[in-house]
Amino acid sequence: MKDRVIKAMKSTVLLFILLGVVSGRRIQLFRGLPATGTVEENSPAGVSVHTFNVTLSPLSSEGVAIHPTILNSNPLTEAFDIESTGDLVYRVVTSGNPVLDYETMPKRFDLQIFVEDTTGRTDLSTLTIQVVDKNEPPVFRGNMAIQTVTIYILEGTRPERIYQVYAADPENGGLKYSSLPASVPFLVLENGSIYSKKVFDYEKDPHWYFLNITVTDPEGLNSTKTVNINIINIDDERPYFTTKQRNYRIPEEQSPGTVVANITAKDPDDEDSPSRLFYSIQSSVPYFSINPSTGLLQVTRRIDRDVPPLKLHPNISVIVRVEDSPSGGHASEMEIIITIEDINDNPPECFPSTFRKEINENTTAGTFLLDLRNYCKDIDVDVPNNLFNFTGLSGFGSNNFALESTGSGRLVMTGSIDLENPANLGVEVYSLTVRVRDIASPHYSNIIYIYIRIKPVNDFFPVFDSLSYEFNVRETTKVGSRIGEVHASDADWPPSVITYSIVAGGGTRDYTNIFWISPTNGDVKILARLDYETTQKHLFTVQASDQEKTATASVTVNVLDVNDEEPVCSPNFYASQIPVSLSAGTNINGFRIQCQDRDSDPRSFRYFIKEGNVNNHFTFSPSAGSNTSRLILASRFDYDSGLDKSWIYRLRVYITDDNLLSARDKATHLVKTGTVSLSIRVIPNPTTAITTTPGFTLVTRKENLYSDSAWYVPFIITLGGLLLLGLLGYLGLLLATWLRTHCPPAHKADGAPLINAPGKKKPKKEVVLKMTRLNTVFDGEARDPVTGKIYEFNTWSGARRWKKSSEPLQPTLAMQVTSGAKQWWPSNSGGQDTGRAEAPSKKETSEKRKEPTTETKKEPTTAAKPSAGPSQTPGQDGVKVQKQK
Repeated sequence: MKDRVIKAMKSTVLLFILLGVVSGRRIQLFRGLPATGTVEENSPAGVSVHTFNVTLSPLSSEGVAIHPTILNSNPLTEAFDIESTGDLVYRVVTSGNPVLDYETMPKRFDLQIFVEDTTGRTDLSTLTIQVVDKNEPPVFRGNMAIQTVTIYILEGTRPERIYQVYAADPENGGLKYSSLPASVPFLVLENGSIYSKKVFDYEKDPHWYFLNITVTDPEGLNSTKTVNINIINIDDERPYFTTKQRNYRIPEEQSPGTVVANITAKDPDDEDSPSRLFYSIQSSVPYFSINPSTGLLQVTRRIDRDVPPLKLHPNISVIVRVEDSPSGGHASEMEIIITIEDINDNPPECFPSTFRKEINENTTAGTFLLDLRNYCKDIDVDVPNNLFNFTGLSGFGSNNFALESTGSGRLVMTGSIDLENPANLGVEVYSLTVRVRDIASPHYSNIIYIYIRIKPVNDFFPVFDSLSYEFNVRETTKVGSRIGEVHASDADWPPSVITYSIVAGGGTRDYTNIFWISPTNGDVKILARLDYETTQKHLFTVQASDQEKTATASVTVNVLDVNDEEPVCSPNFYASQIPVSLSAGTNINGFRIQCQDRDSDPRSFRYFIKEGNVNNHFTFSPSAGSNTSRLILASRFDYDSGLDKSWIYRLRVYITDDNLLSARDKATHLVKTGTVSLSIRVIPNPTTAITTTPGFTLVTRKENLYSDSAWYVPFIITLGGLLLLGLLGYLGLLLATWLRTHCPPAHKADGAPLINAPGKKKPKKEVVLKMTRLNTVFDGEARDPVTGKIYEFNTWSGARRWKKSSEPLQPTLAMQVTSGAKQWWPSNSGGQDTGRAEAPSKKETSEKRKEPTTETKKEPTTAAKPSAGPSQTPGQDGVKVQKQK
């Protein structure tokens, strides 16, 4: 019970140390922030607003992990960037996106700037930027702000206001307007109103004027825009047509752009000058268009007389309109009729134009095969443009066929065809051509293709070139490789299409099909990896088929042996410990490996250490020529001189099967390598270190920083803290119960003390006091579960002391006390225990003398409080004090 309480208290101390490590602190990295800067509106990109520095923490030796970055701005903007000028100096500049505007944008921005160094320490500060107003020239509003304004005035209009100019000053100052040149017949008032000063005559006055409008603010800044003023002519007479013809005839299929008629007209208002008239077609006619300026009526698309609606109605009515204004002034209309004439522009066509017939080779002469007229027609409208006939039967084998007449188009056989007859050439398909031709000029024609296939009879079986095939294949051949070919032929004419397949064999216990044969060309390929050590020969049967008859042949595949197996060693992993004083040449712990290779002689093995053999301390014996080898220490360890530094050697051993190969053969032959992993830990000799150094102060500060995204860390810390508080309460209850059980309150003896009995000597009591002096910095604190008092502790050494609110941190005397109860308590810097460690009273001493002598001999009683008297003799490790009572 007592040991469990002590272990639980030690675990509690470790948990408090971990909690102290997890909690981190943020330090100030910025120099020159927070601050306030100013910038003028309309500043271009790159204008410096504020400069600041970044100071790294002492632990950050590699610079900045995240350079200063604008995380947020209030209000939100992208008008500022951060640039580095070197040596951890940065400046905030304008980005030009957008350009700052005092009148339309916020006048103040708060930028939150973030930085992080390589140790994970961060800083966040604010830069406030004020936008300064700047006088700007006036800006035109309305149409004049985006384009050059054009003003139109009808001739004969009396003087009046013709336009109002609008402008604005960003600083809301008063504006004045003026115009140039002064010679134009227009007036611009100071309020921006433009007035005409005369009645314009289009035939006498200029047709357009240019007026420069200038707007000026109170400080003299100005802007200028140009206004165009056009004088519009007035038309009040109706135009009339001068073309007298109303009917036109054109043949079909005229190319686009062909002129059909030239429509002309005049305008009485333009008798002394060329008329400015506009022509258009009012009827919905897709075939024609008219030039709006010249009146030329032209063909715009293909005109086909042979298709609806022109096939039934060849006359097209066109309504032509002439206007003296494009916006609908005075106008006149005229109807003209255009007749489309038919021409012989289509050849006779057959659908389909290619015919395929199949007849048996024993078909008799005179058999009717095909009537071509049922499939042909001419789409021309008028006779004789749509009449045609059939002529010119030709082609290979045409002497076996004939047309009954040129007009009928009936095709018949004139003789029989026997492919088995030796006199026959054995042609399977006859290709015939027939021409279908117009009777009318220009005699268009088309070709009809007729293919007549003579169906042969299958008389012969396929025959392989050989009854058996044998292929030699290396076992390392890649899957999918071609290993050979089989071939068969058929004596039938025409030759039959031969297909190949595997009908028997070609499999193993693991694979149903190891081989594959191309059904078209007989190429044999492998589908699985061949293994000489498993199967040296494969047999299977292939079949050739012409869809009706078949033949077979046998195939033998001999697997050629290749060195493709790696040496396999046992054990493949070994871990051991050896003393640092082990002699060179020693077999390390009797370790040996035994290797096997399915396709190599045991004498072919070669052993070498590829990785981890620092200073070449290890070797294998024998290094080659055997399947068994031992691990030998080749040289002693030397840690005293600093030659050796690592106490753990992780060896990567390679075993190759090329020992029997010459140097030339090793470069050409396939070599396989096996691996074994060894872990050798060197154990140093046990030594007793005597500390002779004076007291010192050891300060250790640890921080554990975690990313902001690791939300679970504070949750786990909180949960762990709650569990720790519950554990401390439970441990306090156990400790109080144990103290009540094993430490009852002291009481007076009824009789005389046993130590005062006559004739007995006072026993000597040896007090051993071991003190370790550390100038300790107490960087943590916790509450004692028994007394409820607060004590401080060092997270590295574990030293503790009771906390006094008014006491500064001082070096602490850590005191280890060996007693019957074996309890350890923290001590203060003055050597006086403020907790439970007190010197035994006389009453307690008398009671302890009553205990059996055997128990006293087993474990001497030790005082918990050191004496400040001269009896203490300081040594290297502590103080040993003896007292006689």
